[in-house]
Amino acid sequence: MRRGKKWMAALGAAALVMAALSGCGNSASTQTTAAAQTTQAAEAGKETSGGETSAAAEETKNVNDDGTVNNPEQVAVDANKLVMWSLFSGGDGGFMNKMIEEYNGTSPTKQVQSIMLVWADYYTKLQTAVAAGKGPDIGISHASSLPQLVEDGVVQPITSYLDELGIDLSQHYSKASIDAVTFDGEVYAVPLDTHAEIMYFNKAILEQAGVTLNADGAVDIKNVDEFYAVCDKIKAVIPEGGSTIAITNNGDDPYRLWWATYFQMGGTPIVSEDGKTVTLDKDKAVKAAEFVKGLYDKGYIAEGIDDHQKFFQGGKAGICIGGTWAVGAFEQTDNLSFVPMAFPKLFDTDNCWADSHTFILPTKNSRNEADSKAAVEFMVSASMNGGVTWASSGQIPACKEVLASDAYKALPYRSSYMSEVEKAVLPAKVSTFNGMKKGMIDSLDTIWTGKGDAAAGIDALYDELESNLP
Repeated sequence: MRRGKKWMAALGAAALVMAALSGCGNSASTQTTAAAQTTQAAEAGKETSGGETSAAAEETKNVNDDGTVNNPEQVAVDANKLVMWSLFSGGDGGFMNKMIEEYNGTSPTKQVQSIMLVWADYYTKLQTAVAAGKGPDIGISHASSLPQLVEDGVVQPITSYLDELGIDLSQHYSKASIDAVTFDGEVYAVPLDTHAEIMYFNKAILEQAGVTLNADGAVDIKNVDEFYAVCDKIKAVIPEGGSTIAITNNGDDPYRLWWATYFQMGGTPIVSEDGKTVTLDKDKAVKAAEFVKGLYDKGYIAEGIDDHQKFFQGGKAGICIGGTWAVGAFEQTDNLSFVPMAFPKLFDTDNCWADSHTFILPTKNSRNEADSKAAVEFMVSASMNGGVTWASSGQIPACKEVLASDAYKALPYRSSYMSEVEKAVLPAKVSTFNGMKKGMIDSLDTIWTGKGDAAAGIDALYDELESNLP
């Protein structure tokens, strides 16, 4: 039995346990009011005479400092609103809240309230909640995760609702965007954006280092040697406690950097289009891993960076390699003068890592047809009419009208990395990709942390890919 099948069996068992233990429970309130509700709960949650903390105080533990919710079933919802679960906790959550507030202000068929889950827990909790019949009315899915959600019945098609609303997605979105959300002729999601890994530069540190911007306001980097030269100049002026490059020491971001490097080196697809065969070029995968590990070994990346976005926001790094979703947060950061640019061409081709967010309709038997249609109405409106607000977060909108609008063009910086949509190499549209991705990250982490060399790490990565084939 493949690992993916084992994981689904375990998830099904977990869902049954969750259903048995959770009882009726309440869903969560909107993120914008969650902090206020937890403050009220804390006031009500004084220790009892027996020295035990009240249930209200216990509930305060459910909401984290960044507004994310650990257990969305523990906080009450407005029965007159559609409940949406999101995973936007990387600086873009506030922009999603604004989109929803703007939508609610248009007197829609039904208003929406949002719950922001911890990103790392989102898909597991979504799948578990849907299996227990307690899922949200609206959700978010990465395009790379959508195949698995469709195969597992976590989402339902929205084609009939789009037809009722008179919406032809082909008039508003690229063929690639529509293909990513279409399975067996049925549309399962509304495209929202493309988000890519780009480079950010601290302009004050560049000036100190003697690195000038070109006429386009970007740093001239046309190959890996020029990149190293810029890094060396920045390294010479970085004070103690800083880092030439802000990037985490493990996890998604060095994996995304490896992904971009691998394909820039001419790497073949990771797996075949049908997901049944591993097609990774191991030699190039090793070379790409050696390049990324070299950035750590050369001292360009400081040890112990857990949140590279905050590290860069604090003015401690000359370069940040991170997602487009950080643009809006950086713009709102006091005393941070920065410039973003598309991921540069370091090797043979001009590729980068990217994925897409989509709005989905989670399977929910208790939701009536009118509410399902209203949920799809929100998805379409948020993507089209709320596209400029979402673009303020830094994401590249999927809707063609938004991209062509004067309002979008007036936003600073965005044109500097719009090309990422064309340069991006997306994963194969296979249901087992999430398992593959986790295995790849775990294997690559052994390289960055020095637990094994690049060849051994890529051997393990290859085995992980094979173990997650359908």
